[in-house]
Amino acid sequence: MVLKAFFPTCCASADSGLLVGRWVPEQSSAVVLAVVHFPFIPIHVKELLAKVQQTSRVGVAVLGTWCLRQQEPEESLGRFLEGLGTIFSHEPWLQLSWERGSKSWSCKATRRQVPNGPEASGEDQVMLIFYDQRKVLLSQLHPPIALPDHQAGDATASTGGLAVVFDTVARSEVLFRSDRFHEGPVRLSHWQSEGVEASILLELAKQASGPICLLLACLLSLVSTASTCRLWKLWPLPFIRSKLSTCEQLRLRLEHLTLVFSTQKAESPAQLMRKANMLVSVLLDVALGLALLSWLHSSNRIGQLADALVPVADVSVRDSLLPGAGRPCWEAECRLWPPHLCLQHVAEELQHLLQWLMGAPAGLKMNRALDQVLGRFFLYHIHLWISYIHLLSPFIERILWHVGLSACLGLTVALSLLSDIIALLTFHIYCFYVYGARLYCLKICGLSSLWRLFRGKKWNVLRQRVDSCSYDLDQLFIGTLLFTILLFLLPTTALYYLVFTLLRLLVVTVQGLIHLLVDLINSLPLYSLGLRLCRPYRLAAGVKFRILEHEASRPLRLLMQINPLSYGRVVHTYRLPSCGCHPKHSWGSLCRKLFFGELIYPWRQRGDKQD
Repeated sequence: MVLKAFFPTCCASADSGLLVGRWVPEQSSAVVLAVVHFPFIPIHVKELLAKVQQTSRVGVAVLGTWCLRQQEPEESLGRFLEGLGTIFSHEPWLQLSWERGSKSWSCKATRRQVPNGPEASGEDQVMLIFYDQRKVLLSQLHPPIALPDHQAGDATASTGGLAVVFDTVARSEVLFRSDRFHEGPVRLSHWQSEGVEASILLELAKQASGPICLLLACLLSLVSTASTCRLWKLWPLPFIRSKLSTCEQLRLRLEHLTLVFSTQKAESPAQLMRKANMLVSVLLDVALGLALLSWLHSSNRIGQLADALVPVADVSVRDSLLPGAGRPCWEAECRLWPPHLCLQHVAEELQHLLQWLMGAPAGLKMNRALDQVLGRFFLYHIHLWISYIHLLSPFIERILWHVGLSACLGLTVALSLLSDIIALLTFHIYCFYVYGARLYCLKICGLSSLWRLFRGKKWNVLRQRVDSCSYDLDQLFIGTLLFTILLFLLPTTALYYLVFTLLRLLVVTVQGLIHLLVDLINSLPLYSLGLRLCRPYRLAAGVKFRILEHEASRPLRLLMQINPLSYGRVVHTYRLPSCGCHPKHSWGSLCRKLFFGELIYPWRQRGDKQD
């Protein structure tokens, strides 16, 4: 029978003594945790093992003896170590020895009660596997990715054996770090045998974190209580709050801060990792927001941005309402500012676009009457929007100042507020899209219904299907007349619908990119990625074995090394929940809705239900 003995590399140079660890009968393996050095009293060793079992609930026992020989073997020490098996009875009894400065390793496992069988013997073969105790203690073994059926059984068995080793070392942390076990009469050797590593700054931070977390938890509870006040539930506040991405981002950050500064201890390493990822995400968000705030308030950039957004509003409004008067002055002022920032320039470009559509766009022959009606209807909305900007222009700089001040809450809050501002400033484009889509959808539905009339069909509303129907001559005549009118008016309506749909999709794409950046900052597990970069052994996907010695006359010795998780799997495993937006429709569904003129909202919150 082959036994696997996991031996820590830090104990290879330890003095002779007893091997303390855990025996796993299901895997026929022994996990050595420490070496108890001479001199010792057996009753003290048993008391130590009882304390460890009571604290960590791990079945720790004396597995055998460890002998570190000098250049010449010591016969008396070897006989004394063999005699300890009568005091600490364990089956099997391991006997590991090594001669310092050479490769002479001896690994034996003896049994007093020889099992029955044709190949039974009192001594088993031992496979010695070295492992880094510190890395195994600090690492977290992740379950493997699902395998096909013919490989799932082997993978589960091997992973289960490794999980026992990792779990044993992790749950025996009290044996490594508790000072009360090192001040007694028993002297141990393990990965921290020279003392517990600590930092003064780290200890001070741990002591100060308790009161700080308690104070912040109280403040956050007050904020949460204020946010649940009945005043915020009065209409239309819930409706407005559900439509603003800034409110969703503030709610998400409040949940993150409440979880991070909670005084409740994490129950598992996964919860602790989640807290660390949230804390790093919040700190990075605030740092980026403060950097943006510093950049905006330096060199009076907010004032320059306000002047660029609304230059000479009085002239622009007069020009838009009175075409032909003062236009050279308006064009001269627009040249002083970037065209993509000037709101009046955007309004003028929309006016030019509508005037182009009211003529013969791309040489197309449009219905003159309908074209003029739609063009003047949309021009009137542009005039209303310019008047709205004119009334808002004295407050633009103050609004931008408060928007920049919101960056101290985090870059994501500033970006969410920017998305809401874009939605408000492009509200007229949204209205154009809704008008065009409704009109186009009405004509499409009318044409499809009249087409069924020609074929002797009708739509059954109750059964949601198309049934046969007989029509008289008057109905067919009126249907033909309406079908002809709708068919010849369709190109004009479709052109307006196409133009304003493209404008709407452009705005939605810009907002989608902003939401994507916000979602990336909110959900990216930065702490886990930092561990993967600096301490790859902390996130273990498995292990690999390297052969140290493989000779016929010597025991097989292997070195266990940790395989880290890939970066993609780290992001997938530790990704944080976010309120960011993501596509609601597939490409096929989106194209179908666009063709039939149905209203589309391609970006939705993650918590929303699918239509």
